[in-house]
Amino acid sequence: MAERILIVDDDLDSLKLIGLMLQRQGYDISVAHSGQQALSKAQTDNPSLIILDIMMPDMDGYEVCRRLRQNPATQPIPIIMFTAKTMVDDKVAGFEAGADDYLTKPTHPAELASRVKAVLARSAAQRHTAADRAHTIGFIGAKGGVGTTTLALNVAASFAQRDNTILADFRPGQSTLGLSLGATRSTGMANLLSRPASEVNARTVENELIKHSSGLRLLLSSARPKEMQMSVNPETAAAIVAQLGMLARFVFLDLGAGLSPIAVRLLQEMDQLILAVEPNRVALALARALLQEVEQYAFSQSRAHVVLISRTQSSLQIPWQEAEQMLSHEIAAVISPMPELAFQATEANAPLILLQPNSLVANQYTKLAESLAHAV
Repeated sequence: MAERILIVDDDLDSLKLIGLMLQRQGYDISVAHSGQQALSKAQTDNPSLIILDIMMPDMDGYEVCRRLRQNPATQPIPIIMFTAKTMVDDKVAGFEAGADDYLTKPTHPAELASRVKAVLARSAAQRHTAADRAHTIGFIGAKGGVGTTTLALNVAASFAQRDNTILADFRPGQSTLGLSLGATRSTGMANLLSRPASEVNARTVENELIKHSSGLRLLLSSARPKEMQMSVNPETAAAIVAQLGMLARFVFLDLGAGLSPIAVRLLQEMDQLILAVEPNRVALALARALLQEVEQYAFSQSRAHVVLISRTQSSLQIPWQEAEQMLSHEIAAVISPMPELAFQATEANAPLILLQPNSLVANQYTKLAESLAHAV
């Protein structure tokens, strides 16, 4: 069955010309003469692609594009803006409204066909990836200062050596991840969290990712205090995770300490949860309460893994066997103290497992990563 393309233009000559070009390429063509008609046909005709003019009398193409992106039924449909408006600002406005590509009139039939094929191919690839959704693992600390970020970074870096992996930092205004890795741009998460959920798509998310030399792709928060003052809709956070799941095989979420409203919402998106805790009575009491609370949100205990992170000599800490009894939960891993190696890794802007791969603590991170991978 031929892929259907909806062409939206108030100029009948343009409709006929574009339609003829694409029909010769084997596509099924549907047309709309106005913005309102386009919104209606986008739902009833189920097109694989929309080619959208900007200058129309009832509703301009920017507004049509925004409304299509706000409607869950039409949000995934790829859109090519096709217009005589050639200024850079016009193109930027088109992409900000949610367009996937931008063509200016007049265009050669070969270029039109090429752009259409490319956009349809990207859309098909995204649908395929969505069907094979990424495995998502969240990291939460029983309290602050446990080492949750270091744990998330090194486990994610271990996965990145084998497969396409993204680490997302959901701690706006409190992040140390970008600083420890020497990132020059760390406002990507804030840029996305400031959007309505309906405006979060694969293009906007991918544009905010940065690539680290470790192989990880990162979506970073910054340490700027004003980011903490953001009013964040948890549904926007969920939309970000959903789009990340179409861009990688594994997605890791650094959620900071405790069950924030964002962390509670993202429990629905996680396949596994890692709870980082120090082996002392206060931290273990907090961890026990957190595990009980997580279960209230229908997140099964079998998908939650507790990791003990030692920060002082063992004589000052509760043994892992006693910690298991206090938590009524198995300990998945114990991470040894590593202040010197952690300092060296930060100075080198690298995950510890890559800086000192044969060290005891690197082996502990790697074994934890392997056990999580086996659960996939």
